[in-house]
Amino acid sequence: MGLVFTKWACAFLLSCWLITYKVHSVEGLHRGSKVRGVNLGGWLVIEGWIKPSLFDGIANGDMLDGTEVQFKSVTLQKYVSADNGGGMNVTVDRDVASSWETFRLWRVSPSEFQFRTSKGQFLTCDGDGCTVSATANSPSTSETYEIERNGNSRIHMKTKNGAYLQATTDGQLTADYPGSPGWDDNAATFDMTILSNNLHGDYQLANGYGHDRAKDVLKRHRNTFITIEDFKFLYKHGINTVRIPVGWWIAFDPDPPSPFIEGSLDALDNAFLWAQEYDIKCIIDLHAAPGSQNGMEHSASRDGFTGWPDSPDNIQQSLNVIEFLVSRYARNPALLGIELLNEPSAGTVPLDTLVSYYKQGYQIVRKHSSTAYVIMCQRIGMADPMELYQANIGSHNTVLDLHYYNLFDAYFVNMSVGDNIQYIYNSREGQLKALNSSNSPLVFIGEWVNEWNVTSGSQKDYQDFGRAQLEVYNAASFGWCYWTIKNDRQHWDFEWNIRSNYLQLGKSPSKQRFNIFGLIGLAFTCFCLPFL
Repeated sequence: MGLVFTKWACAFLLSCWLITYKVHSVEGLHRGSKVRGVNLGGWLVIEGWIKPSLFDGIANGDMLDGTEVQFKSVTLQKYVSADNGGGMNVTVDRDVASSWETFRLWRVSPSEFQFRTSKGQFLTCDGDGCTVSATANSPSTSETYEIERNGNSRIHMKTKNGAYLQATTDGQLTADYPGSPGWDDNAATFDMTILSNNLHGDYQLANGYGHDRAKDVLKRHRNTFITIEDFKFLYKHGINTVRIPVGWWIAFDPDPPSPFIEGSLDALDNAFLWAQEYDIKCIIDLHAAPGSQNGMEHSASRDGFTGWPDSPDNIQQSLNVIEFLVSRYARNPALLGIELLNEPSAGTVPLDTLVSYYKQGYQIVRKHSSTAYVIMCQRIGMADPMELYQANIGSHNTVLDLHYYNLFDAYFVNMSVGDNIQYIYNSREGQLKALNSSNSPLVFIGEWVNEWNVTSGSQKDYQDFGRAQLEVYNAASFGWCYWTIKNDRQHWDFEWNIRSNYLQLGKSPSKQRFNIFGLIGLAFTCFCLPFL
């Protein structure tokens, strides 16, 4: 009886050990059973806030593509307005400026621009004496205006044939001002307010500099911002994966569509070589999709509009990019996974459109690789991550990417140090446990950062906050990836955080588990095998 019980106990112990080891492992990782990663943000997809100096040499740099502006007649003291957001004549009759009075710039040259309304139409004026309307669906010569500036605020607007726009006494905007206006209070002079200049992405950089200058700027950036020394640093600190954001134009190298700049594919090839050198895996992340999936600079949006879901061509082109990437790297030993799309917007990307795209992307990856992980980012905004869990997108090696920031929401603004830490334990930990327990995709915290809205945090406060995040995010079934490797803002900079001891990684969870389960395995080998 004792021998039978011993055999049963040993078999049970072995089963528990093997099951636990399998549950907590990611296929293909050699330095740890789950992803402990860092994003290479701001490298192959530009985000100006990560390295603002990239934009320093652009003429009229406060008037990049997507800049929001308002115009006020100095004589009427009224704002230029596209009534109803577009579709009719432009008026100069508003006392207060709001969305109808706000225009987004499309930059043609340092002094020439096109003006897009809140509904997406363009201001147009065809010939001398014309009345400006907001009725053009796409811009060309008739929608292009030269802006003359006197300092930062006072401007004149001139059509391509040389006629100056003026505000008429009956509140119209017409191209018939006689002669050349001065800078006194006259009908052709307007006060321009720059409402926001938030977009500093690939489109703004390339179109702002022009191709030749932008090529030089980006070549230097790609060659110096991330190097093999960064991979060496990551290896030394137990990082086993890098998530690499790329833009859709990478598939067209060496001749990407204007204004995008060639060279990102060579840089990505280098990353894979460096990764192999240091036994690090790569996740390729389609960070910027054609038409923009969220209107942000990191999606290479031109003007803040989200056009990706509106065009079948945009979606098909994105799938073509996924096929290009997976076919190129499927046999590369450094490839861990392909992320099909970064941060689609819940407000503008319908769930059924996204699920259909993810299912097609999954099939494309599987056509080239049976093992590469297919990663699907949840929609940002008011979206439930369970919506993708229930979508049945793929049957093998699928991953749901969640982005966890104690930022970007009014909810976090007045939180204390303790409040932030408790939020990690009380909210994030519960969600991760619920998702980990589902018989569905693995869970990946694809972006997080050791930063918050606390303005007076000490080094110890940051250490405690980072420790809480690591403790909770280590439980994610696929792992985590810090945003980002380098950043002009110190606490977003992974390398600075490690060197300055603001983030303490500690031991790899896989090594801790190995210590525990290795002892169990050793006990099994020494004690149980004689009975089996």
